[in-house]
Amino acid sequence: MPPRRKPLESLFVSGRPQTSNYRVLTPRTPHSKLGRAEEAFTEVELDELRNEENHEYTSYREEQNQPLLVSSDGSSFAPTGYRSYGDDERKGKVPSFLWTILDAFGDAFRKVPFVIGCILALILLGLIVLSYQKPGALERVIGTHVSTDEHQTMPSPKPSYVDTVPKPENLISYENYTKFPLTGSQYRDECNKLVHGFMHHKTYWSIPPNGIKDVVHHDDVTDYHLPEGERTRVCTKTITYQLDGSVGLLADLALMAQVAGLARERNRTLFVDDTYWNRGKWLDHFQDVRGRQPGPEPGCLSPPPQELVACPRLARHWVVNAKTVKFHFGHQYQEMYENPYGHEVDRKKPIFDRALQSLTETIRPNAHTAQLIRAARKEIATILNLPPHPSEPTNGDIHPQQAEVDLTKHHFDPYIAVHIRRGDRKAANYPYRNEHIPLDNYVKATHETWSRLFASPHSSSSSPASSDPLHFPSPPITYVASDSPTEIKQFISAFPSSTAVFSLESSTDPTLRGLASKKEYDQHEFDKEEEEERKRLTTGMIVDFAMMSGLWSWEGDVVPGATVCTLSSNACKLAAVGLGFDRAFGFGDGTDHKMGEINNEKKRWVEIDNRGLVTPEWTGFEIFS
Repeated sequence: MPPRRKPLESLFVSGRPQTSNYRVLTPRTPHSKLGRAEEAFTEVELDELRNEENHEYTSYREEQNQPLLVSSDGSSFAPTGYRSYGDDERKGKVPSFLWTILDAFGDAFRKVPFVIGCILALILLGLIVLSYQKPGALERVIGTHVSTDEHQTMPSPKPSYVDTVPKPENLISYENYTKFPLTGSQYRDECNKLVHGFMHHKTYWSIPPNGIKDVVHHDDVTDYHLPEGERTRVCTKTITYQLDGSVGLLADLALMAQVAGLARERNRTLFVDDTYWNRGKWLDHFQDVRGRQPGPEPGCLSPPPQELVACPRLARHWVVNAKTVKFHFGHQYQEMYENPYGHEVDRKKPIFDRALQSLTETIRPNAHTAQLIRAARKEIATILNLPPHPSEPTNGDIHPQQAEVDLTKHHFDPYIAVHIRRGDRKAANYPYRNEHIPLDNYVKATHETWSRLFASPHSSSSSPASSDPLHFPSPPITYVASDSPTEIKQFISAFPSSTAVFSLESSTDPTLRGLASKKEYDQHEFDKEEEEERKRLTTGMIVDFAMMSGLWSWEGDVVPGATVCTLSSNACKLAAVGLGFDRAFGFGDGTDHKMGEINNEKKRWVEIDNRGLVTPEWTGFEIFS
């Protein structure tokens, strides 16, 4: 028999499932045409809506009877595209002119990718033409761009380190310390452990048979690609002078002058460590030694503080301070650096010259301190009616030929400098051993020196005093420096009122007057002062020292014609350096002084403690226990 046809009613679509096995589907009905497919109602909900005459779904049954396929142009068909509930509401909130603008630019927006593609194609074509016409130009342009970009954005490479470890028998360990650099006392203790009081070297720089003792060095060998001239590596060899505050300012400067000379000789980079200095920072008073003496590796980095070694001196990064100089600047140093063929003070000339070079080239006041020194010199020149001062530097820098300037030809030396040391320093020799030298001895030495150098018709002084005394007050004209205000007042009162006696305390410049010491100086009590007070006193001492030595002067400046002082003071030792070797010891008169005996008739460095009892009379620095 033929297959039985299905009833026609099964062909009609109904929103109600025939059995429970069917899922409720949302047919494409006029309801979906209205954009409400997602809001299909159940049969129960539709039955409830029949009773609501004004509800928008009351005609739902009638809409079900509309044909499924109706032209999209018909009014009953929803606008093109899928519409969800609220589309009509949102469109109604947007002004019609905005829709007009969006429709107008719609075509243009769709063409943007095409336009961008055309531009990129033109750029590529231009680069191809450039590379064809000028070979290498494209590589240079791209290379420059990349290198600049990498310099700005590329992170620093991860540091790479290489350890240099001495042999076990040569290894110095600081494992018991937690703070670096060590203090001066700690470095001294480490030297004592190592050398038992003295250095075991055949010669000053000889290498021991077992090798050099040193600490572990942790070297950064990373290539940071910095601009040419900049360095990222620690200096290969260094010498650091440590200011630990245990001694006076001039004692440190005298020792540092020798250390700077060793750095030049041994081709090492010089550093100054002021971690424990009780006078502020080095740059508060002086210029950076790296700028004055850059060393063999300009721009290299200072060594890590834990790698500084006080003993032995052959260590890669040698550190020196006042407490360790006894291990390095004693008899062996004298044997190494004195003139072996010289006699008396002439044996000390190499050490003298080393100090002079260091104090004129490396150790120099900063701009502020130099300005104060020039102000003091200008005040003396003004009162004494000396010629106008020449053009002055603005940054305290050294004249290129300063070390070679002959003070007798290029400076005025119309006054005698006097340094009266009190405080904790006593005389070194009989008959005033361990006592202060009487003030009368300073006054007497001042009169005698003036008469010997300035009143004699055969004086070789460049001072106008010998040729035109009318421009000067009554002699002797002096500049007095002291750490005791009482001593300065007593010294001034020892001369007639018509005598010109200059000092910081009597200066007409309030800034200079403010640098004068208000009480007697004692190194052991210095730490008890406030930091600003210690810095002020330090600046005042630098100005006083410049005035009593003639150091850090420019051509045409006023400098002392002689200096009266006692050898127990380190300021006295260095004052001779400022006067110059021949002028200080009277060797510039054209006669033979090969035996090195100081010429008492022509000397300008007048030391009133030893008075010829001890030879040699001059030493460049002090060795502390």
